[in-house]
Amino acid sequence: MIVVGGGPAGLSAALVFGRQRRNVLLVDGGKVRNAPAEEMHMMLSRDGFPPSRLLEIGREEVARYPSVEVRAGTVVSAEGELDDFEVVLGDGTRERGRRIVLATGQVDEPYPIDGLAERFGRAVFHCPFCHGWEARDSTLAVIGSEAASAMLAVYLADRFSGDVVLCTHGGDAPEGELAARLALRGVRVETAVVSQVTGDPGDVVVHFSDGRSLRRQALFHRAPTRQHALLAEQLGCEILPDGTVRVDELQRTTVPGVAAAGDTAKLPAVPDATTLVVLGAGDGVRAAVWMDSDLFRSGLEKQPAADPAT
Repeated sequence: MIVVGGGPAGLSAALVFGRQRRNVLLVDGGKVRNAPAEEMHMMLSRDGFPPSRLLEIGREEVARYPSVEVRAGTVVSAEGELDDFEVVLGDGTRERGRRIVLATGQVDEPYPIDGLAERFGRAVFHCPFCHGWEARDSTLAVIGSEAASAMLAVYLADRFSGDVVLCTHGGDAPEGELAARLALRGVRVETAVVSQVTGDPGDVVVHFSDGRSLRRQALFHRAPTRQHALLAEQLGCEILPDGTVRVDELQRTTVPGVAAAGDTAKLPAVPDATTLVVLGAGDGVRAAVWMDSDLFRSGLEKQPAADPAT
């Protein structure tokens, strides 16, 4: 078994495989999407836990199983078919496996605004489920020109703050029903281009190109995303219009023998790839359980039938 990605999804898949005595290679590039965050939330018994510490514990747990090898590095290419896949690592090493789990995740690409990316996870957040509670009753701003950003502002005003400003960064102000929803919840719309973000957590300043500024206690920004790796595409997996890998209810991609877990993949019916740690871990467990079961059943089919005379 080859697992690509050492975040919650990949480690959880490797843990399942190790417990089932499968030989598994986990290739860990060491880069996880929530690295800037100091806390993670909504994982029972670990609410507010440091993500880096969770990964550290996860690696320790996986290392207890002798059939699991964790190797630092990146997978630069993948090819093959059911029972015969090959991956090439960044150092040129080639490894073969019967099954692959892709848990490479996505990468946030914040707007190219000076100071915005540097504050991601500390003063700038992307998910109200992950950080809305910590930003409750604060002065907030949402930076984004898409309709989803406007709806995020509506949601924040509905749940967490009576003072929310939507900064469209040069985009047009929302119209129609969306404008009415913003107005109903008292969300002010600022259309000027954002030139810079400065300040510290709890005291952030949004600077506009016309010289004005807006002081807030926290910002939210739904950054555009991209796949961290192109392995699914190389293997021939179907990619959904939003860039995520299409999977079914068992985390199987459209290529037999290849599963995908975490925010790199989703069901077609799900609007967005979820970024919650607990769901990524659950995806990894689900992918590994059903992949192991599939491998077991395929082995039974290859065994000779028992002689009825014996």
